Amino acid sequence: MLDLSRVLAGPWASQILADLGAEVIKVERPGRGDDTRAWGPPFLADAEGRETGESAYFLSANRGKKSVTIDITRAEGQALVRRLAGRSDVLLENFRVGALARFGLDYESLRAVNPRLVYCSITGFGQTGPARDRAGYDAMIQALGGLMSITGEPDAEPGGGPQKVGVALADVLTGLYAAVAVLAALAHRERSGAGQWIDLALLDVQIACLANQAMNYLISGVPPVRMGTAHPNIVPYQVFATSDGHLVLAVGNDEQFASFCRLAGRPELAREERFATNAARVRNREALVPIIAALVRERATQLWLDALEAAGIPCGPIHTIDRVFAQPQAVHRGMRFDMSHPTAGRVPQVASPMRFSASPVAYEIPPPLLGQHNDEVLGELLEIDVEARRALRDRGIV
Repeated sequence: MLDLSRVLAGPWASQILADLGAEVIKVERPGRGDDTRAWGPPFLADAEGRETGESAYFLSANRGKKSVTIDITRAEGQALVRRLAGRSDVLLENFRVGALARFGLDYESLRAVNPRLVYCSITGFGQTGPARDRAGYDAMIQALGGLMSITGEPDAEPGGGPQKVGVALADVLTGLYAAVAVLAALAHRERSGAGQWIDLALLDVQIACLANQAMNYLISGVPPVRMGTAHPNIVPYQVFATSDGHLVLAVGNDEQFASFCRLAGRPELAREERFATNAARVRNREALVPIIAALVRERATQLWLDALEAAGIPCGPIHTIDRVFAQPQAVHRGMRFDMSHPTAGRVPQVASPMRFSASPVAYEIPPPLLGQHNDEVLGELLEIDVEARRALRDRGIV
């Protein structure tokens, strides 16, 4: 796989495919590399505590890849990329629409070199349409795609107003869709013998991932609004304050609601017509939520969690990220692991969530240093000899 992408959506996709066994060659700009290499602090530190210059952001999305530096703005660099594309099953890129055509590295040009190539383009708005030439960034896509309109507290509440999600979710979701699309295109190639062009837009992905909220609007004609942590279709399903903190109560059906009412000492609530069914609870949210809030506030968080879990009622504390990785289930599942690193000795990583019974994910290559694999890729894969590689370096091509 030839990865010409940078920042997050494309690298997230190629990291997923690398975890699944793909050989990924990441093409970066000489001297600078992927933009995210400089997006810090924090930066990885070596055994003596000195910063290595490897940013946490870059390390989050680039394991499993070989880094090659090539200046694609120059003819010699373009020729190298074309040769690599001729040997590749997949090419992934996230340049602006038409940018790679100027270098002869667009889909049509590379299809002539390799008809079996699966070419995946990721842009903010797609290859067609009135906004195709606009640059797209995660926060603006969360805004344009509706996610910010349903994230955050209502305007009338303290701290009210639109909020973005705390990770670049439009990018991450687009990376997931890209990985799925590439695998589907490869399956199609097995049947047809031909590659194809995948056109992925962050805006399309964000709209698609509005999920039930989009359908709520399409069915009712009423745009959803910000509800804080509350759920538009289930009640009670939100954060509640306890006597010493907060917890999430996620009552998913009427039986669980009846169990909660018994635990709270108010079994009659579950028999009231206003609250007996979820549909009734949703319609009477304003009456029920203050009652539940008052009940939950009477006890400490851990007392509630112990009682609710024993009764089979979904609930949970609100963990900070340090506690996320410390919780026994995450430790048992190996969600944090370490890899060897050429300058820091070890680098922490977040594990893939995919668990296979017969073909487990293998973590073989740590996030690479800039240009770390130039000699390996250019020498072994493209069979460029030592003198020719030196000449390419001297001219700044690699």
